Amino acid sequence: MTTRIHNFAAGPSTLPLTVLKQAQDEFLELPGAGASILEISHRSAAFEEIIEGAESNLRKLLTIPENYKVLFLQGGANLQFSMIPMNLLRESSKRADYIVTGAWGSKAVKESQKEGETKILWDGRNGNYTSVPNWQNLDLDKDSAYIHFTSNETIQGVQFQEMPETEANLVCDMSSDFISRPVPVDQFGLIYAGAQKNAGPAGATMVIIRDDLLERVPTGLHTMLDYRTHAEQGSLYNTPPAFSIYIIKLVTEWILTEFGGLSDIAARNEEKAGMLYSAIDSSEGFYRGHADENCRSRMNVTWRLKDEALESAFVEQAHKSDLHDLKGHRSLGGIRASIYNAMTLESVNALMEFMDTFKKQNA
Repeated sequence: MTTRIHNFAAGPSTLPLTVLKQAQDEFLELPGAGASILEISHRSAAFEEIIEGAESNLRKLLTIPENYKVLFLQGGANLQFSMIPMNLLRESSKRADYIVTGAWGSKAVKESQKEGETKILWDGRNGNYTSVPNWQNLDLDKDSAYIHFTSNETIQGVQFQEMPETEANLVCDMSSDFISRPVPVDQFGLIYAGAQKNAGPAGATMVIIRDDLLERVPTGLHTMLDYRTHAEQGSLYNTPPAFSIYIIKLVTEWILTEFGGLSDIAARNEEKAGMLYSAIDSSEGFYRGHADENCRSRMNVTWRLKDEALESAFVEQAHKSDLHDLKGHRSLGGIRASIYNAMTLESVNALMEFMDTFKKQNA
C-alpha cells in the first residue's frame, strides 16, 4: 500500500496518524527502557510511568475527582456486563435498573438478571431502537443498586445528548463515545469503556469507579472479578495490556496537545457528524437516517437505502474508492460510518463526495 484507506470501522477503529508514527518510532526501543514496549516488565519503572501517565491524562481530560479510581482492565464491555452486577448488585438486597437503547444495553441487562433483581426502566426494541428516552419521563430511583445505560449505541447509532442530574447511582457504558466530549464524571457512580473506539487499540477496558461503590463490593468474589483487587493494586495485580495502555497514553496526550481538551474535540466531532447528516437529509429520500434527529450519534452515523441490493452496491463501490468498513452491523443492515475522534475531516469529505456521486448514478 502506498496510501492509507479511509477507515470507517466501528472498532477497532482509526487512530491518530501522529500517534501511530510515534509508536512506530519508539517500537524497537521505548525511550529510556532499552527495549520495546512489548518486552518490558509491567513492574518496571518505565511501564509505571506509562500507566501513571495514561491515568493522569484521563483525569485531566475528564476532570475526574479524587474520590474515583481509574482502572485499566481486560475483557471489554462484555466482561463489565457481568462484573458490574457481581460487584454492585449481588448481596445488595436492592434492584438494578436498566435503560435499553440498543444491542449493547440488551446484552448488559441479560447478565444483570443472572445476579439479582433487575428492572428494565425503558426499552426501545419495539421502535427498532431509533430513539432514546427523555430523562424527565423516567423514574430514576436513588434507592436502586444502580441505574445502567449506554451513552451511545454503536450498532443503531443513537446517543444520549444530555446526561441526567440525579442522586441515583448511575452506571454508564461509554465504550463508543468515551473521551469524545466533556462528561460530568461526578454525576456517575461508575463509567466503563473499551479502548478500541476513541482511546486506543483493543485490549484495555477503562473503569472509573467512585470509592463508596468499592466499599459495597461483597466478599468472596473471584479475585480477578473483584474491583477492589485492581483498585488496591493500581491495575497491576496481573499483567495488564501494556501496549494498549501505552497507546492510550499517546492518544490522550494527542487530545491534550492538539485540541487542548474535550470541548474542542467535541466541536470537531459535531462538525463531522453534521456534515454526514446534512448529506443524508438533503438527498431527497435516497438516503434515510436510522436514528431520530434528536438522538443521532456523533460517533456512528447509520442510514439505509431503498433496498439491500443498492446498499451492497454502495458498500462495494465505496470500498473500491478506499472508503472501507461502511457495511452496517448484520443485525441492522444498511450503512454505518463510524467517525470517532481520529477520523479526519478529509475522510468525511471523501465519503460525502462518494455519496453524492452514488446518488446521481442510482437515483
